Amino acid sequence: MKESNQNNMRKSQTLTTAIACAPKKVYAFVSNPENMPKWAKTFCRSIRKSAGDEWTIETPQGPMNIRIAPKNNSGILDHTVIPAPGVEVFVPMRVVPNGEGSEVIFTLFQQPGMPDENFLSDQDLVRQDLAVLKQVMESD
Repeated sequence: MKESNQNNMRKSQTLTTAIACAPKKVYAFVSNPENMPKWAKTFCRSIRKSAGDEWTIETPQGPMNIRIAPKNNSGILDHTVIPAPGVEVFVPMRVVPNGEGSEVIFTLFQQPGMPDENFLSDQDLVRQDLAVLKQVMESD
């Protein structure tokens, strides 16, 4: 975990998982928002298209909007979660080659006012979701 000595920087934690599946296949699966409830189970109970480039997801905390990076050839899966009007949480995510398989990289930033315990809990939830993603991709 990185600590920052600058006021405008936040704590971050980057979590990764190796998946024995081709990067293009992992990217195609994760970049389809309709697949989010299949792997991001701790966060996304359901998802539906909303206005413009946004989707509405049902989360344990209630409905939230999300914008996902446009399809690309670089494995970029960044998304912005919008838990409330005027509040945006940027979540960098990538899928990169790892030998014949993939490495999925997910970075969390501790949000302003978020207690350390909540930040650690969010990390555990992402680890669970990445484990489900690995299982889904490797069982196909």
